[in-house]
Parts: sequence; structure tokens; C-alpha cells
Amino acid sequence: MTVHGTDGRALSSRGIETRTRLIEAAEEVFGELGYHDASIVKITEAAGVGQGTFYLYFESKKEIFDELVRDLNRRIRHAMTEASAGAENRLEAELLGFRGYFAFAREHPGLYLIIRQAAFVSPELFRYHYDRVSEPYVAALQEAGARGDVGPIDAEVTAWALMAIGEMIGMRWVVGGDGHVPEHVERELARIIRAVLEAPR
Repeated sequence: MTVHGTDGRALSSRGIETRTRLIEAAEEVFGELGYHDASIVKITEAAGVGQGTFYLYFESKKEIFDELVRDLNRRIRHAMTEASAGAENRLEAELLGFRGYFAFAREHPGLYLIIRQAAFVSPELFRYHYDRVSEPYVAALQEAGARGDVGPIDAEVTAWALMAIGEMIGMRWVVGGDGHVPEHVERELARIIRAVLEAPR
């Protein structure tokens, strides 16, 4: 995918590297300070570039915030897909996918604050984030149903319910704990998912 600067020109590899550094710095600053206390100056300082450089890649604080939400979304989905690759059934895929999500949340401590702020700062990106996570999730559950790997569930309701469970467990034990989900929590999560999926016996 070709990436462009604010002048519409395709970025060089060096330009893409600088843009990526700005997004990483934005994650750090927005995650620590929140959207309203963050500033372009703080982002460029964290990225180690001049303030003028920022405007070669983004037009405003909101634009880089929106791009950060898109970037986190892409990486979350990749982490979960990669973690669940090779699962032998849907239950295993769910548990491995959750592990991938928890690991990502541990490595990105500002994730929860950034996504929740999007509901107020950029409602369209807030919706985008959850739609992009839920759509392939629903499709995967529908495919599992067609294979007989799960019971007669409503795939959309189930996907959103499981997303909520994952987020809340992550908030309690990853963000609110030591960054790791204890074994007893994983066991209980497996029991809940098994019950929700109504997997054939």
C-alpha cells in the first residue's frame, strides 16, 4: 500500500519510517496524557523530530489520533489472527486469540485509554475500530457453525459478547493487574466460552 504525505506525494522509505515514528510517539503521548493534554509539540519531542516535520505527514492532532486508532486496530487483529493460527477447533481458536489480545494489551499500556477516548474525540473511528474487529469475528463464527464446530448461536451477538468479555478481563488483569492473566482466569474464561459457543458434545 502506498503511503502519502500531506502534499499528496508518495512517501519514500525514509518518510514512511518517520511517519511510523510519529505514530509510535503519538501512542505513547496519548496513552500517558490523554487526547486533550497531548500536543503536537509533545508528540514531535517524543518522536525526536522537529515540529515542522509533523505537518509533512499529518495536518492536525486529530488526524494523527485517527491514524493511531487505525494502526492499533490493524495490529490487534493481526496479533489475534497470528496467535490463533493452527487452532484445531473454534474453542481453541478463541482461547489462543484472547491470549494474543492480552499479550498485545500488555505491550501497549495506553490501548484502553486511547480507544475509549475515541468515543468522544472521534466517534467515527471508535465505531470503525469495533466494526473492523467484529466483522471477521462474526464471519469466523458463522463458518464454525457451518462446520458444526459450534452450536446454533447467533454469530453477531456471540461475537460482540465475547469481545466484551475479552476487554473486561484485559482491563481487570492486564491493565489493573501485573500485566498477565492468571491460570485460574484462563480456565474460567475457557468454561465461559465453551458454554457460550454451545459446542456439540
